[in-house]
Amino acid sequence: MNGTPAIDTPVIVVGSGPTGLLLAGDLATAGVPVTLVEKRPHRISNLSRAFVLHARTLEQLDARGLADGLEALGQRLDKLRLFGSLTIDLADLPSRFNHLLVLPQYEVEKALERRAVEAGVDFRHETEVTALSQDADGVTVEVRNPDGTTRSLRAAYVVGADGMRSAVRDAIGLPFPGRSVIRSVVLADVRLAEQPETLLTVNTVGDAFAFLAPYGDGYHRVIAWNRARDVPDSEPLDLDEIKEVTRLALGRDFGMYDARWMSRFHSDERQAPAYRVGRVLLAGDAAHVHTPAGGQGMNTGLQDAANLSWKLAQVIRGHAAPGLLDTYQSERHPVGKAVLRSSGGIVRLAMAKRPWELALRAALTALLDHVAPARRRMLGQVTGIGYKYAAPRTAHPLTGTRVPDVPLAGGGRLHESLRTGRFVLITPAPVDPGPREDRLIVERWASGRRTTVLVRPDGYVAWAADELDRQGIESALAGHVG
Repeated sequence: MNGTPAIDTPVIVVGSGPTGLLLAGDLATAGVPVTLVEKRPHRISNLSRAFVLHARTLEQLDARGLADGLEALGQRLDKLRLFGSLTIDLADLPSRFNHLLVLPQYEVEKALERRAVEAGVDFRHETEVTALSQDADGVTVEVRNPDGTTRSLRAAYVVGADGMRSAVRDAIGLPFPGRSVIRSVVLADVRLAEQPETLLTVNTVGDAFAFLAPYGDGYHRVIAWNRARDVPDSEPLDLDEIKEVTRLALGRDFGMYDARWMSRFHSDERQAPAYRVGRVLLAGDAAHVHTPAGGQGMNTGLQDAANLSWKLAQVIRGHAAPGLLDTYQSERHPVGKAVLRSSGGIVRLAMAKRPWELALRAALTALLDHVAPARRRMLGQVTGIGYKYAAPRTAHPLTGTRVPDVPLAGGGRLHESLRTGRFVLITPAPVDPGPREDRLIVERWASGRRTTVLVRPDGYVAWAADELDRQGIESALAGHVG
C-alpha cells in the first residue's frame, strides 16, 4: 500500500446554483458518480438576480430536454432594447429560440435540480468547504457537516461553482482581479398598482437607471441605480428610495407597494486568470462576474458547465487524456473575457454622460441600426450563438463552430440526439458506430447534405469532412470519442 487516500467519488461539485446543477446533472447522466456540496439549506430561493435566458442557453437546455418546459413557464421577448432608442428584432436569429425568455433564475434551478436528482447526483446540503488540497492522484476536500462535525471527502476532480466569493478559488490561491463598476445598486421585489406597457421596462435618464421585470407571481423585480447616491452596501434601504430612483429613470414608479425583499449591492467585473489548477476547476461566477447589462451572467455560467461536463466525463471514463481539460481554459476563458467587455460596454454606454461618451453611443446606435453585419455580430455575442472555439489551422472550417438544431433522417433533430450526453456523428450515408455505442450516436442528414460532422456533446463541431471519408471518420472517432 502506498498510503494514498481512496477516492470517495470521481467528482465533487461545490455550489448548487444553475452552473453546478447543470454540471452535476450532465456528469451523472453520463454515468459518472458526482457529489454536489452546498453550504446553504435545501431550498431554492425566489430572490433571483438573473431573469433572462438567451438563445444559446436555451439550445443547451433543449439538448437536455428542459427548454420546452421552461418556455411554457416564461414569457418571450422578441425584441432587444438598448440605450433607450435602439430596438433590435430577434426574429432573424439563426436558432429555434429566436427570442429572449424572461424567466426567474429559480425556475431554471428547479428544472436543473429535478434532472440532477433523477440522474442520481449525491446532494450534501448544509455542508461547507473549509479547506482543500490536491496531489497527483486526487483532491481532498475538508467540509463542515450540518451537525458541526468535520470530515474529509476525496475526489479525482473538484469543480468550484460556488459563486463570486468562491471557497474553492480561495483554497487554491487564485486571485480574482477586477473592480467594482457600479456601487449602491438597489434591488427589490414589489407589487405594482400600474402594469408596465412592456414585458421588460428599462431606461436611463441623467444619473438614474431602472429596470423592471415580472416574476410571474404578481411581483416585479426592480433594479435601480442613482449615480448621485454612492453609499455603502450596508446603508439602510427603504421603498421610498427605490421609488424615487425609478421615477427619475422611468418617469413614474408604477405605484410600487408591498416590498417583500430589498437589498443594496455593488456590481463587479472580475475574472480568474485560470479556470483550471491541476485537478481543480472553476465555473460560473467563481470564474468570472460581470455587470448585469445584457443578462449574460447566468447564461455564461451554464455554457461553462456544458463545455466542461463532457470533458470531465471523457477523462474520468478513460476515453481521453487529462490534457483534454486544458481546452476548457482555452475555450471558455476568452468567452468570459468577451462577456466582461460587452456587458461592461453596455452599462458604460447606457450611463454615458460626457459629450464624447454620448457621441460614441450615438455612433454605435446608428451602426447597429443600419449595418446588418455589425448587428448580427453584436447579437451573436449577447445571445451566445456567435462564439466559435479555436481550431487547428489545418482543421475543417466548421471545426469549433456551434451546430444548429438540424433535422435528422427519421424525423428527429440534433438536440434530441444530444440528450444522452454522447457524441453525434451526422453522415450522408449509414456508418457503423462500432464498439462506441455507449458514447456515440450515428445519425444521417434529413437533407441531401454531403458533409460529415462529428458533434461534441456540447453541440460544437469536433471534426468535419466535406465527403464521406470512412478512414477519416475512424481516425476522428479514435481521437475524439476514444
